[in-house]
Amino acid sequence: MTDAVIVSTARTPIARARKGSLVSLDAFQLAEVVVPAVLERSGVPARDVDGLVLAEAYQGGGVLSRNVAVRLGLADVAGIATNQHCAGGLAAVAIAAGSVRAGMDQVVIAGGTESLTNSAMTTTRRGPDGNPVTWVSASHPETADAPAFDMSITVGENTARELGLTRLDVDEWAAYSHGQAIASIDGGYFVDQIVPVNVPQPDGTTKVFDTDEFPRRGTTVETLAQLRLLHPELPDATVTAGNAAGLNDAAAAVTVVSGEYAAAHGLAPLARIRSWASVGLAPALTGLGPSLAIPKALDRAGLTLADIDLFEVNEAFCSVPVATIRKLGIKPEIVNVNGSGASLGHPIAATGARMVVTMVDELRRRGSSLGVVSMCAGVGVPRPRRAFRGRARRVPPPR
Repeated sequence: MTDAVIVSTARTPIARARKGSLVSLDAFQLAEVVVPAVLERSGVPARDVDGLVLAEAYQGGGVLSRNVAVRLGLADVAGIATNQHCAGGLAAVAIAAGSVRAGMDQVVIAGGTESLTNSAMTTTRRGPDGNPVTWVSASHPETADAPAFDMSITVGENTARELGLTRLDVDEWAAYSHGQAIASIDGGYFVDQIVPVNVPQPDGTTKVFDTDEFPRRGTTVETLAQLRLLHPELPDATVTAGNAAGLNDAAAAVTVVSGEYAAAHGLAPLARIRSWASVGLAPALTGLGPSLAIPKALDRAGLTLADIDLFEVNEAFCSVPVATIRKLGIKPEIVNVNGSGASLGHPIAATGARMVVTMVDELRRRGSSLGVVSMCAGVGVPRPRRAFRGRARRVPPPR
Protein backbone atom coordinates (compact mmCIF):
# COMPACT_ATOMS: atom_id res chain seq x y z
CA MET A 1 0.00 0.00 0.00
CA THR A 2 1.34 3.42 -0.94
CA ASP A 3 1.99 6.15 1.62
CA ALA A 4 -0.32 9.16 1.82
CA VAL A 5 1.85 12.21 2.47
CA ILE A 6 1.05 15.87 3.02
CA VAL A 7 3.09 18.17 0.78
CA SER A 8 1.48 21.51 1.62
CA THR A 9 -0.80 23.13 4.17
CA ALA A 10 -2.68 26.41 4.40
CA ARG A 11 -5.29 28.08 6.51
CA THR A 12 -6.90 31.45 6.85
CA PRO A 13 -6.66 33.35 10.11
CA ILE A 14 -9.56 32.51 12.41
CA ALA A 15 -12.13 35.27 12.87
CA ARG A 16 -14.94 35.84 15.30
CA ALA A 17 -18.25 34.95 13.71
CA ARG A 18 -20.89 37.65 13.17
CA LYS A 19 -18.73 40.54 14.34
CA GLY A 20 -15.20 39.68 13.23
CA SER A 21 -12.96 40.34 10.27
CA LEU A 22 -14.47 37.79 7.87
CA VAL A 23 -18.16 38.66 8.14
CA SER A 24 -18.31 39.82 4.52
CA LEU A 25 -17.02 36.49 3.13
CA ASP A 26 -19.01 33.27 2.99
CA ALA A 27 -17.69 29.71 3.19
CA PHE A 28 -17.32 29.47 -0.59
CA GLN A 29 -15.16 32.60 -0.70
CA LEU A 30 -13.00 31.40 2.20
CA ALA A 31 -12.41 28.13 0.34
CA GLU A 32 -11.47 30.18 -2.73
CA VAL A 33 -8.66 31.70 -0.65
CA VAL A 34 -7.29 28.48 0.82
CA VAL A 35 -7.53 26.00 -2.06
CA PRO A 36 -5.43 27.99 -4.56
CA ALA A 37 -2.91 28.78 -1.81
CA VAL A 38 -2.44 25.17 -0.74
CA LEU A 39 -2.15 24.10 -4.38
CA GLU A 40 0.46 26.77 -5.13
CA ARG A 41 2.44 25.83 -2.02
CA SER A 42 2.44 22.17 -3.04
CA GLY A 43 4.14 22.65 -6.37
CA VAL A 44 1.57 20.32 -7.94
CA PRO A 45 0.22 21.38 -11.36
CA ALA A 46 -3.52 22.00 -11.29
CA ARG A 47 -3.98 19.42 -14.06
CA ASP A 48 -2.74 16.67 -11.71
CA VAL A 49 -5.39 17.25 -9.02
CA ASP A 50 -7.63 14.18 -8.88
CA GLY A 51 -9.99 15.32 -6.18
CA LEU A 52 -11.15 18.09 -3.88
CA VAL A 53 -12.79 17.09 -0.58
CA LEU A 54 -14.13 19.93 1.58
CA ALA A 55 -16.09 19.65 4.79
CA GLU A 56 -19.09 21.85 5.39
CA ALA A 57 -21.43 21.95 8.35
CA TYR A 58 -24.14 24.57 7.98
CA GLN A 59 -23.91 25.75 4.39
CA GLY A 60 -27.22 24.41 3.12
CA GLY A 61 -26.35 20.96 1.77
CA GLY A 62 -25.08 21.78 -1.72
CA VAL A 63 -21.86 20.18 -2.96
CA LEU A 64 -19.71 23.10 -1.89
CA SER A 65 -16.44 21.56 -3.07
CA ARG A 66 -17.70 21.09 -6.66
CA ASN A 67 -18.92 24.68 -6.66
CA VAL A 68 -15.50 25.88 -5.50
CA ALA A 69 -13.68 23.66 -8.01
CA VAL A 70 -15.62 25.22 -10.89
CA ARG A 71 -15.04 28.74 -9.56
CA LEU A 72 -11.30 28.07 -9.47
CA GLY A 73 -11.09 26.63 -12.96
CA LEU A 74 -10.78 23.01 -11.80
CA ALA A 75 -13.84 22.03 -13.80
CA ASP A 76 -12.59 18.47 -14.36
CA VAL A 77 -12.45 17.83 -10.59
CA ALA A 78 -15.73 16.35 -9.37
CA GLY A 79 -15.52 17.50 -5.76
CA ILE A 80 -16.85 15.84 -2.61
CA ALA A 81 -18.54 17.67 0.24
CA THR A 82 -18.53 15.91 3.60
CA ASN A 83 -20.35 16.70 6.81
CA GLN A 84 -19.37 15.23 10.15
CA HIS A 85 -20.01 18.44 12.05
CA CYS A 86 -16.96 19.26 14.20
CA ALA A 87 -14.94 16.40 12.71
CA GLY A 88 -15.74 17.23 9.09
CA GLY A 89 -12.31 18.64 8.29
CA LEU A 90 -10.63 15.52 9.67
CA ALA A 91 -13.07 13.31 7.77
CA ALA A 92 -12.12 15.12 4.56
CA VAL A 93 -8.41 14.43 5.14
CA ALA A 94 -9.18 10.79 5.95
CA ILE A 95 -11.15 10.43 2.70
CA ALA A 96 -8.23 11.89 0.77
CA ALA A 97 -5.67 9.69 2.52
CA GLY A 98 -7.78 6.58 2.03
CA SER A 99 -8.19 7.22 -1.68
CA VAL A 100 -4.47 7.84 -2.12
CA ARG A 101 -3.43 4.81 -0.07
CA ALA A 102 -5.82 2.62 -2.05
CA GLY A 103 -4.17 3.74 -5.27
CA MET A 104 -7.33 5.35 -6.63
CA ASP A 105 -5.97 8.92 -6.63
CA GLN A 106 -2.52 10.47 -6.74
CA VAL A 107 -3.32 14.04 -5.61
CA VAL A 108 -6.24 15.18 -3.45
CA ILE A 109 -6.78 18.55 -1.79
CA ALA A 110 -8.74 18.15 1.45
CA GLY A 111 -9.94 20.42 4.22
CA GLY A 112 -12.93 22.36 5.40
CA THR A 113 -14.50 25.79 5.22
CA GLU A 114 -16.84 27.52 7.63
CA SER A 115 -18.64 30.82 7.81
CA LEU A 116 -20.92 30.61 10.79
CA THR A 117 -21.57 34.28 10.14
CA ASN A 118 -23.25 33.50 6.82
CA SER A 119 -24.42 29.93 7.35
CA ALA A 120 -27.90 28.69 6.51
CA MET A 121 -28.42 27.12 9.93
CA THR A 122 -32.21 27.14 9.76
CA THR A 123 -34.78 26.45 7.08
CA THR A 124 -38.54 26.09 6.94
CA ARG A 125 -40.78 23.05 6.83
CA ARG A 126 -44.51 22.55 6.67
CA GLY A 127 -45.89 22.14 10.18
CA PRO A 128 -48.77 19.89 11.29
CA ASP A 129 -51.22 22.69 10.56
CA GLY A 130 -49.84 23.23 7.09
CA ASN A 131 -48.05 26.47 7.97
CA PRO A 132 -44.27 26.89 7.59
CA VAL A 133 -42.17 26.39 10.72
CA THR A 134 -38.49 27.05 11.38
CA TRP A 135 -36.45 23.84 11.35
CA VAL A 136 -32.85 23.05 12.30
CA SER A 137 -31.12 19.76 11.51
CA ALA A 138 -30.30 18.07 14.82
CA SER A 139 -26.98 16.32 15.37
CA HIS A 140 -28.65 13.51 17.31
CA PRO A 141 -32.08 12.52 18.67
CA GLU A 142 -33.20 14.68 21.59
CA THR A 143 -32.96 13.07 25.03
CA ALA A 144 -33.09 14.47 28.54
CA ASP A 145 -29.42 13.75 29.19
CA ALA A 146 -28.23 14.91 25.76
CA PRO A 147 -30.09 17.94 24.44
CA ALA A 148 -29.80 18.09 20.66
CA PHE A 149 -29.23 21.85 20.59
CA ASP A 150 -27.27 22.47 23.76
CA MET A 151 -23.78 21.00 23.51
CA SER A 152 -22.80 22.80 26.72
CA ILE A 153 -24.76 20.06 28.50
CA THR A 154 -24.41 17.18 26.04
CA VAL A 155 -20.64 17.59 25.80
CA GLY A 156 -19.36 20.13 28.31
CA GLU A 157 -21.24 19.35 31.51
CA ASN A 158 -21.65 15.62 30.89
CA THR A 159 -17.92 15.18 30.30
CA ALA A 160 -17.04 17.12 33.44
CA ARG A 161 -19.49 15.09 35.50
CA GLU A 162 -18.19 11.75 34.16
CA LEU A 163 -14.63 12.63 35.22
CA GLY A 164 -15.50 14.59 38.35
CA LEU A 165 -14.02 17.81 36.95
CA THR A 166 -14.59 21.12 38.70
CA ARG A 167 -15.03 24.55 37.22
CA LEU A 168 -11.52 25.37 38.40
CA ASP A 169 -10.18 22.39 36.42
CA VAL A 170 -11.66 23.63 33.16
CA ASP A 171 -10.95 27.32 33.81
CA GLU A 172 -7.30 26.49 34.44
CA TRP A 173 -7.16 24.70 31.11
CA ALA A 174 -8.87 27.61 29.33
CA ALA A 175 -6.32 30.07 30.75
CA TYR A 176 -3.50 27.75 29.65
CA SER A 177 -4.98 27.48 26.15
CA HIS A 178 -5.22 31.24 25.70
CA GLY A 179 -1.67 31.65 26.97
CA GLN A 180 -0.37 29.08 24.49
CA ALA A 181 -2.26 30.65 21.60
CA ILE A 182 -1.00 34.15 22.40
CA ALA A 183 2.57 32.87 22.81
CA SER A 184 2.31 31.16 19.42
CA ILE A 185 1.02 34.33 17.76
CA ASP A 186 3.70 36.48 19.38
CA GLY A 187 6.38 33.96 18.46
CA GLY A 188 5.32 34.02 14.81
CA TYR A 189 4.59 30.30 14.84
CA PHE A 190 1.45 30.65 12.72
CA VAL A 191 2.85 32.97 10.06
CA ASP A 192 3.80 30.23 7.61
CA GLN A 193 0.47 28.46 8.09
CA ILE A 194 -1.72 31.46 7.42
CA VAL A 195 -2.84 32.81 4.05
CA PRO A 196 -3.66 36.51 4.52
CA VAL A 197 -7.17 37.36 3.37
CA ASN A 198 -7.97 40.55 1.47
CA VAL A 199 -11.33 41.53 2.93
CA PRO A 200 -13.48 44.09 1.07
CA GLN A 201 -14.64 46.94 3.29
CA PRO A 202 -17.93 48.89 3.06
CA ASP A 203 -16.09 52.01 1.87
CA GLY A 204 -14.63 50.19 -1.11
CA THR A 205 -11.17 49.68 0.35
CA THR A 206 -9.54 46.36 1.22
CA LYS A 207 -8.24 45.28 4.61
CA VAL A 208 -5.64 42.55 5.00
CA PHE A 209 -6.60 40.07 7.74
CA ASP A 210 -3.61 37.93 8.72
CA THR A 211 -3.73 37.14 12.47
CA ASP A 212 -6.08 34.97 14.51
CA GLU A 213 -8.35 37.37 16.38
CA PHE A 214 -10.13 35.11 18.88
CA PRO A 215 -7.45 34.53 21.58
CA ARG A 216 -7.75 36.96 24.50
CA ARG A 217 -4.64 38.46 26.00
CA GLY A 218 -4.46 38.56 29.77
CA THR A 219 -6.86 35.66 30.25
CA THR A 220 -6.37 34.26 33.74
CA VAL A 221 -8.18 31.88 36.02
CA GLU A 222 -9.27 34.93 38.00
CA THR A 223 -10.82 36.69 35.01
CA LEU A 224 -12.50 33.48 33.88
CA ALA A 225 -13.97 32.98 37.35
CA GLN A 226 -15.96 36.18 36.91
CA LEU A 227 -17.97 34.79 33.99
CA ARG A 228 -21.44 33.47 34.64
CA LEU A 229 -22.27 29.79 34.32
CA LEU A 230 -24.35 28.79 31.32
CA HIS A 231 -26.38 26.40 33.48
CA PRO A 232 -26.31 27.56 37.10
CA GLU A 233 -29.33 25.36 37.77
CA LEU A 234 -27.17 22.24 37.37
CA PRO A 235 -25.29 20.84 40.38
CA ASP A 236 -21.53 21.43 40.19
CA ALA A 237 -21.89 23.23 36.84
CA THR A 238 -18.66 24.11 35.03
CA VAL A 239 -19.34 25.58 31.57
CA THR A 240 -19.01 29.30 30.82
CA ALA A 241 -18.33 31.20 27.62
CA GLY A 242 -14.70 31.36 28.77
CA ASN A 243 -14.03 27.61 28.90
CA ALA A 244 -15.93 26.71 25.74
CA ALA A 245 -15.13 27.16 22.06
CA GLY A 246 -16.35 30.23 20.25
CA LEU A 247 -18.29 30.79 17.05
CA ASN A 248 -15.79 31.36 14.28
CA ASP A 249 -15.13 31.71 10.56
CA ALA A 250 -12.13 30.21 8.73
CA ALA A 251 -10.96 27.69 6.13
CA ALA A 252 -8.05 25.25 6.05
CA ALA A 253 -6.70 22.64 3.65
CA VAL A 254 -3.83 20.25 2.93
CA THR A 255 -2.55 18.63 -0.25
CA VAL A 256 -2.33 14.84 0.09
CA VAL A 257 -0.34 12.90 -2.52
CA SER A 258 1.01 9.40 -2.87
CA GLY A 259 4.58 8.73 -1.82
CA GLU A 260 5.38 7.70 -5.38
CA TYR A 261 3.97 10.92 -6.81
CA ALA A 262 5.98 13.00 -4.34
CA ALA A 263 9.20 11.15 -5.22
CA ALA A 264 8.61 11.35 -8.96
CA HIS A 265 7.98 15.09 -8.85
CA GLY A 266 10.65 16.03 -6.33
CA LEU A 267 8.17 17.05 -3.63
CA ALA A 268 9.35 17.02 -0.03
CA PRO A 269 6.68 15.50 2.25
CA LEU A 270 5.84 17.56 5.31
CA ALA A 271 4.07 14.66 6.99
CA ARG A 272 2.92 11.10 6.50
CA ILE A 273 -0.58 10.09 7.54
CA ARG A 274 -0.11 6.88 9.50
CA SER A 275 -3.66 5.98 10.56
CA TRP A 276 -7.05 7.27 11.56
CA ALA A 277 -10.05 5.93 13.45
CA SER A 278 -13.56 6.84 14.52
CA VAL A 279 -15.70 5.49 17.31
CA GLY A 280 -19.36 5.89 18.08
CA LEU A 281 -20.80 6.26 21.56
CA ALA A 282 -23.95 7.50 23.22
CA PRO A 283 -24.54 11.21 22.49
CA ALA A 284 -24.46 11.98 26.23
CA LEU A 285 -20.88 10.65 26.31
CA THR A 286 -19.65 12.50 23.21
CA GLY A 287 -16.89 14.32 25.08
CA LEU A 288 -15.27 11.03 26.04
CA GLY A 289 -14.81 10.06 22.40
CA PRO A 290 -11.16 11.09 21.98
CA SER A 291 -10.13 8.84 24.87
CA LEU A 292 -11.56 5.88 22.93
CA ALA A 293 -10.61 6.86 19.39
CA ILE A 294 -6.98 7.77 20.10
CA PRO A 295 -5.99 4.27 21.30
CA LYS A 296 -7.83 2.75 18.33
CA ALA A 297 -5.90 4.91 15.84
CA LEU A 298 -2.60 4.24 17.61
CA ASP A 299 -3.18 0.52 17.53
CA ARG A 300 -3.81 0.68 13.78
CA ALA A 301 -0.48 2.48 13.36
CA GLY A 302 1.40 0.04 15.59
CA LEU A 303 2.11 2.82 18.09
CA THR A 304 1.49 3.50 21.76
CA LEU A 305 0.70 6.64 23.71
CA ALA A 306 4.34 6.76 24.84
CA ASP A 307 5.47 7.14 21.21
CA ILE A 308 3.61 10.40 20.65
CA ASP A 309 5.36 13.77 20.86
CA LEU A 310 2.33 16.06 20.67
CA PHE A 311 -1.44 15.81 20.96
CA GLU A 312 -4.19 18.20 20.05
CA VAL A 313 -7.62 17.50 21.49
CA ASN A 314 -10.07 20.14 20.33
CA GLU A 315 -11.51 22.32 23.08
CA ALA A 316 -15.14 22.29 22.04
CA PHE A 317 -15.35 22.53 25.82
CA CYS A 318 -12.27 22.47 28.01
CA SER A 319 -13.62 19.46 29.86
CA VAL A 320 -12.83 17.38 26.75
CA PRO A 321 -9.01 17.68 26.70
CA VAL A 322 -8.84 17.53 30.50
CA ALA A 323 -10.94 14.35 30.51
CA THR A 324 -8.82 12.83 27.72
CA ILE A 325 -5.60 13.59 29.58
CA ARG A 326 -6.89 12.02 32.77
CA LYS A 327 -8.40 8.94 31.15
CA LEU A 328 -5.35 8.16 29.01
CA GLY A 329 -2.61 9.37 31.34
CA ILE A 330 -1.18 11.81 28.79
CA LYS A 331 1.34 14.43 29.94
CA PRO A 332 -0.54 17.76 29.94
CA GLU A 333 2.49 19.68 28.67
CA ILE A 334 2.33 17.98 25.26
CA VAL A 335 -1.37 18.70 24.69
CA ASN A 336 -2.67 21.76 22.79
CA VAL A 337 0.70 23.50 22.86
CA ASN A 338 -0.55 26.14 20.39
CA GLY A 339 -3.96 26.56 21.96
CA SER A 340 -7.12 25.03 20.52
CA GLY A 341 -10.85 25.62 20.24
CA ALA A 342 -11.35 27.68 23.39
CA SER A 343 -8.58 30.10 22.44
CA LEU A 344 -7.96 29.92 18.69
CA GLY A 345 -11.63 29.29 18.00
CA HIS A 346 -13.75 26.53 16.46
CA PRO A 347 -14.83 27.20 12.85
CA ILE A 348 -16.73 23.94 12.84
CA ALA A 349 -16.17 22.36 9.42
CA ALA A 350 -12.67 23.85 9.15
CA THR A 351 -11.40 22.99 12.63
CA GLY A 352 -10.18 19.45 11.92
CA ALA A 353 -8.15 20.59 8.93
CA ARG A 354 -6.85 23.58 10.88
CA MET A 355 -5.65 21.19 13.58
CA VAL A 356 -3.77 19.10 11.01
CA VAL A 357 -2.17 22.24 9.53
CA THR A 358 -1.05 23.43 12.97
CA MET A 359 0.14 20.01 14.10
CA VAL A 360 2.24 19.42 10.98
CA ASP A 361 3.86 22.84 11.33
CA GLU A 362 4.53 22.54 15.06
CA LEU A 363 6.05 19.06 14.80
CA ARG A 364 8.39 20.23 12.08
CA ARG A 365 9.25 23.39 14.00
CA ARG A 366 10.23 21.30 17.02
CA GLY A 367 12.03 18.61 15.04
CA SER A 368 9.62 16.06 16.52
CA SER A 369 8.16 13.02 14.81
CA LEU A 370 4.67 11.93 15.83
CA GLY A 371 1.49 13.81 16.62
CA VAL A 372 -2.14 12.94 17.19
CA VAL A 373 -5.10 15.16 16.39
CA SER A 374 -8.46 14.28 17.90
CA MET A 375 -11.84 15.79 18.61
CA CYS A 376 -15.37 14.96 19.63
CA ALA A 377 -18.17 15.69 17.18
CA GLY A 378 -21.92 15.92 16.99
CA VAL A 379 -23.77 12.61 17.32
CA GLY A 380 -20.94 11.30 19.48
CA VAL A 381 -18.54 10.52 16.63
CA PRO A 382 -14.97 11.61 17.40
CA ARG A 383 -12.21 11.23 14.84
CA PRO A 384 -8.46 11.39 15.45
CA ARG A 385 -5.58 11.43 13.03
CA ARG A 386 -1.86 11.72 13.11
CA ALA A 387 0.82 13.63 11.27
CA PHE A 388 4.58 14.24 11.52
CA ARG A 389 7.64 16.22 12.57
CA GLY A 390 8.48 19.58 14.01
CA ARG A 391 11.11 22.06 17.56
CA ALA A 392 10.53 23.22 21.24
CA ARG A 393 8.72 25.64 23.41
CA ARG A 394 7.06 24.84 26.68
CA VAL A 395 4.60 26.63 28.94
CA PRO A 396 3.54 24.67 32.02
CA PRO A 397 -0.08 23.54 31.67
CA PRO A 398 -2.47 22.91 34.55
CA ARG A 399 -2.09 19.53 36.21
